[in-house]
Amino acid sequence: MPSAVHLAKPPAVPAKTSELPAISVQNGMMTSYEQLMSVILSNSDDVGKDFVAEARRIHYMEAPARSIRGEASAEEYEALREEGIEVLRLPSVKKRNLN
Repeated sequence: MPSAVHLAKPPAVPAKTSELPAISVQNGMMTSYEQLMSVILSNSDDVGKDFVAEARRIHYMEAPARSIRGEASAEEYEALREEGIEVLRLPSVKKRNLN
């Protein structure tokens, strides 16, 4: 099952947050991808098969705004995009596979 990511938009007034690590492209594309995925995995909640419903709840302000990741079919992904919900399809990668 493909995975998807919904990245919460930053608040109008920046909250006090820690800086994300810089992603270096000097070490090659795969290393850069692994660094990107590591940042996404550590800064989003895994909602699994509830991804579509949770992305809608966040979009319609029925749940707290936050970055989530989980599973969505191609049809579900397209339906979210057609509703104006910003999602990103990524290959399913588990944190343990990034070593």
